[in-house]
Amino acid sequence: KTLKAGYSEKQRRDFLSEASIMGQFEHPSIIRLEGVVTKSKPVMIITEFMENGSLDAFLRGNDGQFNVVQLVGMLRGIAAGMKYLSDMNYIHRDLAARNVLVDSKLVCKVSDFGLSRGLEDDPQAVYTTHGGKIPIRWTAPEAIAFRKFTSASDVWSFGVLMWEVMSYGERPYWDMNDQDVIQAIEEGYRLPAPMDCPPALHQLMLDCWQKERTERPNFAQIHAYLDKLLQNPVSLHATSQSSVELSNPLLERKAPEYTMFCSVGEWLDDI
Repeated sequence: KTLKAGYSEKQRRDFLSEASIMGQFEHPSIIRLEGVVTKSKPVMIITEFMENGSLDAFLRGNDGQFNVVQLVGMLRGIAAGMKYLSDMNYIHRDLAARNVLVDSKLVCKVSDFGLSRGLEDDPQAVYTTHGGKIPIRWTAPEAIAFRKFTSASDVWSFGVLMWEVMSYGERPYWDMNDQDVIQAIEEGYRLPAPMDCPPALHQLMLDCWQKERTERPNFAQIHAYLDKLLQNPVSLHATSQSSVELSNPLLERKAPEYTMFCSVGEWLDDI
């Protein structure tokens, strides 16, 4: 990643701040910092090489090529990375498929920490920002309205990322403009299930999009739920008609109990 020519001192500081944030993380689902070039131009952040590039472009280029278990495996990896960030008291603030990178083995890693911020050692802490652009389609309503970011606002973004993955990189809210998106969400609209998306996954998205941030699951719960689905893959093949209507949020719900027909190990071999 290169700092463009003609940068200001603030842009340089922000750029190097991103590198210093990345340097604190060590997790298989977080992009690894290899080094920083500051003595010569251009100023660069050097990370591990990810052969398949950004997740959104990768999915668009491979539309329909993966089975649902592989897609959920990608999501579980991203959730593991976000659980790690949350445990480290960091909020990403720009979680989206474009900011996840994919390696040759389909391992997905969270990247692009330009908007990331640390919170005090308090899981309920709020980071308030002033000014700057917000990626509206991926951002929780309270973060748009009051610029208040928490791990729960990252969870909202993860729900949109799930939708991107299950729709193979489709643009969230299609051709609606940002103002229409804000109004629709305020009125209760939520993205519909992508084609062939298992009901259990769309329900998880809806849980992530709860208006009240306290009603959203946390990343530990999301990761555990996706893990449970992968251990019981039959649950990913349930139809809408056979799914149970769930009024409670994820935190009060267990994945359906099904007989396993393949192990996570077999899935890993498959990909």
